[in-house]
Amino acid sequence: MDLAWIMTIFFIGFLGSFISGMVGIGGSIINYPLLLFIPSALGFAAFTVQEVTAISAVQVFFASFMGMLVFRKGGLVNKTLVLYMGIPIITGSFLGSFVSNTLPSPIINIVYAILALIASVMMFLPKKGNDVRDLSQVNFKKTLAITLALLIGTVSGIVGAAGAFITVPVMLVVLKIPTRVAIASSLAITFISSIGSTTGKLMGGHMLLLPSLVLIIASTIASPIGAKISKNINTKILQWILAGLITATVLKIWISILF
Repeated sequence: MDLAWIMTIFFIGFLGSFISGMVGIGGSIINYPLLLFIPSALGFAAFTVQEVTAISAVQVFFASFMGMLVFRKGGLVNKTLVLYMGIPIITGSFLGSFVSNTLPSPIINIVYAILALIASVMMFLPKKGNDVRDLSQVNFKKTLAITLALLIGTVSGIVGAAGAFITVPVMLVVLKIPTRVAIASSLAITFISSIGSTTGKLMGGHMLLLPSLVLIIASTIASPIGAKISKNINTKILQWILAGLITATVLKIWISILF
């Protein structure tokens, strides 16, 4: 592969990982459509949907890990929330990644589009916008959190997305978690979830070594930068950035499916 191809993959990974660290998602909501459409649009060999979900899972793993480390130093990761949602998510994502290997590409695209549409709608609903930094003030319904996490893990494992792009809206709208705590905790949960999805993809045989390595390097650089910037941005702005990203992705995926 030539340098232009490598730089294209690196840019896609850098952008997705930067956004990952900033708004608490794994980056797959950005990388999935870009990896699917950009290389072929520039004249490079197109990735299959199975290959995109596999290398996206690797990118999510490293981007969420690096972003989590930055937020953990700031004391914003709610360990109780991570525990109650992390275990069900990794269980569901591991199962979902195996199911994905048996599904045709159109089905995977539709699952992804439906998830993104739900997340987009939720981001425009009223949310708890305060900037609580004392984790002792954060309360949530544990049974509801477990149930939602298991569902998110299963369906997100199918698309190799680790579920963060819908986990954050669920935390904000349903569980009423403050924005910065939701972002920090989501990255920790996403990291846990990505262990299951990445393992499943590796065992499924769709992982491509070179693009995965390029995305790992991009994630290691970009995610901590996004996380550090996130700490100094108004929470409302962070919410609108995430809402805009999810909505744009929804439009792109549904247009490709319908037309």
